[in-house]
Order: sequence, then C-alpha cells, then structure tokens
Amino acid sequence: MKPTKLELPTGLSRERYLGGNYIAVIEGLEELGELRELHVENQRLPLGEKLLFDPRTLHSLAKSLCILNISNNNIDDIRDLEILENLNQLIAVDNQLLHVKDLEFLLNKLMKLWKIDLNGNPVCLKPKYRDRLILVSKSLEFLDGKEIKNIERQFLMNWKASKDAKKISKKRSSKNEDASNSLISNFKTMHHIVPVYYPQVGKPKLVFFSEIQRYPVNANASPESS
Repeated sequence: MKPTKLELPTGLSRERYLGGNYIAVIEGLEELGELRELHVENQRLPLGEKLLFDPRTLHSLAKSLCILNISNNNIDDIRDLEILENLNQLIAVDNQLLHVKDLEFLLNKLMKLWKIDLNGNPVCLKPKYRDRLILVSKSLEFLDGKEIKNIERQFLMNWKASKDAKKISKKRSSKNEDASNSLISNFKTMHHIVPVYYPQVGKPKLVFFSEIQRYPVNANASPESS
C-alpha cells in the first residue's frame, strides 16, 4: 500500500495513536490545538523514505504537544522539533540519527524535556554521547531509559569546568609565548648582534653592528688577532 498523508478530523481529542500505518507526512493538524500526545511510530514506509513533518502542523502543535513518539521511521534529523516548546517526552528509537551536535541543538531549545529515548540510533555509539547530552540539558532526567542521577550530572559539570579552565590557561600561555617570541623577533630585526674578538681580551664580546665602527680594526694586527 502506498504511504499516505496524515489528515485527522478536528476536535478536542488530546491523544492520537496512529502507529503501524502507512503515513508518510504528518500534516493536517492545524485545528488540533489541544493535542497533547501523538504516537506515529513504525510507519510502513518504502525503503529509503522517512517520516516527514509539515512545518504548519508543527507550528500548530508548538504550545500543546507534550509527548511525541516517532520511533522506527528512518528519521535522520529532528532539529525541526525545536518549535515544540512544551514537549517533555520524546521517543525516537530505531531511527537514523547520527550527529550529537544536532541533538545538542534540539535539547538547548526544548527546556521542558525531561525524557528522551534514542536507543537504536547510530548517534548512540558516538564518543561522549551520553555525557554531552546530560551537560547540555538541565531538565533531562531520563536518557535512553536510564535515569540521570544528580551525582552523575554534578561529576560531569565539574569535569567540564576543569577542562574549560585548562583550555583558558593554555590559551593565555600560548598568547604570552607568542608575544614574547614577537618581542625577541623585533629586537633581533632592529639590532643585529654578532660576536667580535678583540686582541687585548681574547674573548668574544657581543656588540651591535652599529657599535662595530667604534672599534676600528688595527691595520698592523696579525691575521690571527684580527
């Protein structure tokens, strides 16, 4: 069966369970301003296609939707969900989400989100995936079915603060070193220093080129002393 567009009848229904259908585009919900839960997981899409959201529908649900289940729909980007300002639970397991930065962007926008489940996405295998999401969201309490304890969040916050302090210190040290090298370079450019041997001392003395004329070479001196 060919995937269809989702068009629901208007009304005051607060929940919609539409999993396992042939829906390809979530649209036609502009009149459902009271919808709080939307479950559209496991849509039977053709190979290579993914579930899409009409921007107008997302805008209409921006203030009402609290729970969204979009699991197993071949979705590779969920940044458009940033408009759902009251979303507090997002279930998006078994999709194709790949980039931690995209999730960090979304979590920065969804200030009321306390539960998110992304199990089965390639992004879960990225280094520091869990740590980065915990650090970016203060409201998040459950990640991939596992509770985020206060001690875990505090440890990560302390670790990040220490890491940032080291970066700042290293940056300052690098700037000071660059400034010092620049000063030495400028000094060498302005004053060329060379060792000059004088017969009466027998030891090299560093003088500027501009000072060499003060000590004229003795024409009667031997080659060795010169």
